[in-house]
Amino acid sequence: MSEVALVANPNVGIAKPQESNKKYVNELTTLNLGPTHPATHGIFQNILTMDGETIVDSEQTVGYIHRAFEKIAERRPLYQITTLTDRMNYCSSPINNMGWHMTVEKLLGIEVPKRAQYIRVIMMELARIADHIVCNSILAVDTGALTGFLYVMQWREHIYEIYEEVCGARLTTNMGRFGGMERDLSKEAIRKINVLLDEFPKSLLEFEGLVKRNRIFMDRTTDVGAISAERALNYGFTGPNLRAAGVDYDVRAMNPYSSYEDFEFEVPVGTKGDTYDRFLVRGEEMWQSLNIIRQALNNLPEGSYHADAPHYYLPKKQDVYHNMEALIYHFKIVMGEIDAPVGEVYHSVEGANGELGFYLVSDGGRAPYRLKFRRPCFIYYQAFPEMIVGSTLSDAIVTMSSMNVIAGELDV
Repeated sequence: MSEVALVANPNVGIAKPQESNKKYVNELTTLNLGPTHPATHGIFQNILTMDGETIVDSEQTVGYIHRAFEKIAERRPLYQITTLTDRMNYCSSPINNMGWHMTVEKLLGIEVPKRAQYIRVIMMELARIADHIVCNSILAVDTGALTGFLYVMQWREHIYEIYEEVCGARLTTNMGRFGGMERDLSKEAIRKINVLLDEFPKSLLEFEGLVKRNRIFMDRTTDVGAISAERALNYGFTGPNLRAAGVDYDVRAMNPYSSYEDFEFEVPVGTKGDTYDRFLVRGEEMWQSLNIIRQALNNLPEGSYHADAPHYYLPKKQDVYHNMEALIYHFKIVMGEIDAPVGEVYHSVEGANGELGFYLVSDGGRAPYRLKFRRPCFIYYQAFPEMIVGSTLSDAIVTMSSMNVIAGELDV
């Protein structure tokens, strides 16, 4: 950064160089990074003030895809809100779905069978792997390494095929129901999961071999976009971005849900909180997720895949055609004619990007009186200017990539 003092210019709204004894003064420029630049990973904007190649100031602008999900939810029956949640972080939709279902189950007092809880864990960990595949491989692409991206993205496609086998959808999954899952794991779904467990580690090792100790990649990411543990906590960081800064907080370990207390896994923690540490933490989390899925599949309990909650769990379609009681429940649930109890609950899950929470207030009606989404992207994106000021434009790109800012979750 050039050695000039900066003063505010009310006419332009950006900093201007003050007069000095030097024969020349660098001119500050304003650069719009986004809202549709490919490197922004979504539709949002950063207005950068540049001194040459160095960033001296940054201002974020969000709101380009605002869909008013929280207000829409106040006009919808509880079960219809699921389709809003999987359009937040669409790289790991099942985690959003399960988190919302657990929130409503807490309000309704529904006890989910053990088998359904284990199936949920499998689906959520598959979603975490898919999300981290996207983040880490795209980070490699942003530093110029394309080959590793091609090695692992085929496995995200494989995970989508597992989703399709479980619920019929791939990206926006609408997976599960209040009280459990829509259907049990089929033999084909279990086969595909086992293929992933057996063969994905080879591709992941190849990817790490290409990138992890690559000198160019390390030079581009080490000490870039660093944030201290104290500053991360002050901002409200959670998830891999917080753990990369050295704080071992994971909702799955601290406040277990869906039987996570039954599984053995480690919480990877970094030291510097820089782009390289964020890459390493997500990479290790994929290995831990594979371990959790293997444990859940090997110890999958017998029993029902859904709770006995006919007022909130849709009956089987064949029963609707032949059983009057099933037809009545189906009609009342679909038409949103069943009131929820009065209550106020908060439930959070460990999303791929951090603590994903749902604060639900019910006044006894068919729709929430108030619903608030705690989106990790929205919280840690606030620290982005602090993390890039003083760095170069290319550093800002990889910093944003390593934070895994998903526009759909940033701006609901």
